[in-house]
Amino acid sequence: MSEIINISADQFEKEVIKSKVPVLVDFWATWCGPCLMMGPVLEDIAKELGQKAKIVKIDIDESQNKVLAQSFQIRSIPCMKIFVNGKEVNEFLGVTGKDELVEGIKKII
Repeated sequence: MSEIINISADQFEKEVIKSKVPVLVDFWATWCGPCLMMGPVLEDIAKELGQKAKIVKIDIDESQNKVLAQSFQIRSIPCMKIFVNGKEVNEFLGVTGKDELVEGIKKII
């Protein structure tokens, strides 16, 4: 079983870019209702995928994460991006269903 990891910009390279497995990065904020709605969905996905993929969350309101969010052109949240071998390969904007997210991840694992 895989757990969701909360990271900051200084951990991005280690946890996402250098990851040996695909990574779904959830750009979110604590005040964002739709982001909070995605929490249980992402927890279910983490359990379902186990060690085949990793899910990390980045709070875009934390000062050290703002530059990272800007570099990935995050204009609205929730925004989830899938990275494989350090490269962005897919993006989901807004509240997204579990099936759609799992399908997007399974295409690449």
